[in-house]
Amino acid sequence: MRGLKGTYLFGALLLIATNWCALAIPWLLKLAVEELQHPHASRFTPGQYGLMIAGAAVAQGVIRVFSRTTLLNAGRQIEYLLRDDLYGKLLTLDRAYYSTWRTGDILSRLANDLTNVRMLLGFGILSLINTVVVYASAVFLMTRISPFLTLYAIVPFPLMVYIVKKISGSMFRRSKAVQESLAKLSTRVEENASAASVVKAYCREDGEVESFRQVSRAYLEACMGMAKLRGMMLPIMAATGALGTLIILFIGGSQVIAGELTLGGFVAFNGYLAMLVWPTIMFGWILNLMQRGAASMARLGEILDARPVVLEPENPVRPERIEGELDFRELTFSYEQTPMLRGVTLKIAKGERIGIVGVVGSGKSTLVRLVPRLFPVERGMLMIDGIDVNDLPLDMLHNAVGFVPQESFLFSRTVRENIAFGKEGASLEEVETAARVAGLSSDIARFPDGFDTLVGERGVALSGGQKQRVAIARALIKNPSILILDDPLSAVDADTEEEILRGLASYYEKRTVLIVSHRLSPLRGCDRIIVLEQGKIVEEGSHEELLVLGGRYAAIHREQQLKAEIEKL
Repeated sequence: MRGLKGTYLFGALLLIATNWCALAIPWLLKLAVEELQHPHASRFTPGQYGLMIAGAAVAQGVIRVFSRTTLLNAGRQIEYLLRDDLYGKLLTLDRAYYSTWRTGDILSRLANDLTNVRMLLGFGILSLINTVVVYASAVFLMTRISPFLTLYAIVPFPLMVYIVKKISGSMFRRSKAVQESLAKLSTRVEENASAASVVKAYCREDGEVESFRQVSRAYLEACMGMAKLRGMMLPIMAATGALGTLIILFIGGSQVIAGELTLGGFVAFNGYLAMLVWPTIMFGWILNLMQRGAASMARLGEILDARPVVLEPENPVRPERIEGELDFRELTFSYEQTPMLRGVTLKIAKGERIGIVGVVGSGKSTLVRLVPRLFPVERGMLMIDGIDVNDLPLDMLHNAVGFVPQESFLFSRTVRENIAFGKEGASLEEVETAARVAGLSSDIARFPDGFDTLVGERGVALSGGQKQRVAIARALIKNPSILILDDPLSAVDADTEEEILRGLASYYEKRTVLIVSHRLSPLRGCDRIIVLEQGKIVEEGSHEELLVLGGRYAAIHREQQLKAEIEKL
């Protein structure tokens, strides 16, 4: 933003020039009136003064266009740079940040709060400079005409400044309340738009409308409170200017009659006093804008000052390649003081396939999410190829890990773009190969536009199983050393699952694979299966070994077999 200092300086100079042109008009009018009263008292005729006044007015209009364009464009440029910084900052933050922030609140800050900052740094700065220049120059010229009259003209202003100062503190608090209410409103709209099908399925339209009405009412009340303060301030500004004009008409008129002030001087003085009316009114608006901008900047600062919990290593170790050997050493992890993993010890050789099973809340997903450091890991508890995971650069670690989460998020783009998202610059051939391995080829053949079919927002145009397979293909296309499948086949039928597993079996090769699944069928081909319970490994072995053991895994197997038999009936 350093380059914009020159822009603001140039804009300020243009603004000074346009105000000087405006300030010259009353003075030229003074000289013209005096020339009418006393012909040949000056070098110019009244007609020539008239041409000068017209020239000053034209120059004022032309320069004003450039001054406003320069300063308003500077505000928009800062808005653009801030938006880029904010978006870049959001992409550096991790899951811990997004788990505590609402999407609607973030969107509100990037839209409404940025607009307030732009208004402050564009129109606000323009109005502030304009007000300062007009006040300083007009008061100086009024003093030149009559110091005594100037003193009377500015008598009401200290009272105005005192009242405005009292109001402005409340404006900051109310402005922040308005922005927070708007954020809640945006969140409610975003949630209901995303979950429209759920709302309809449960016939909750009326309830959600009423809930929205309450949030909207709170926003309205906050805005009305702000409007009342603004409504109080503008009349105070206007009354100050009107009171000053009334004083000058009475006292100045008396001086003209007494011969203590020329008629031209009185006309010019009133012209300058009239020029102060609008900046006086604008002063209240500027204060309002400053409070709104300050409140919005404070809200944006909360994003800019946020720090990710997972940080880049201070002294990174960058091996030639991550091979995929994993070593969990008494791994313990708590999320918001809730213990999730308790002393997990597990060594996984390169190219080994590990199945992970357990009841809901046993820590399966948490365990695999620690491998790419989606959450912070204490030093010495997780080694990859003998290197502490905290010493590996995040970009290298994330490129080496292909992660398919439970929630298959798709972008509102084409199927090809969603798959190619896993690898920058991926070719169509690579996309087709990944789709084939993920068991998606037959579905794509039925799509109206093949790989160029739009999936809709969050993949709404696809079935749950299709979304999962697109997510699998996106992970496969990056050719990772470590592949993590966090229950990726929960939304597909048994035949499709078998097809995908066959395709993946040929893809695994020497890759280290971690498969989390609540169904046991995807785990049968694993070299080892671990059973988690309350964050601890309670059983470990192959599918056959665990069945012979007759423990927790065998109980889950019998339960699923019974369910399958019942479904066939």
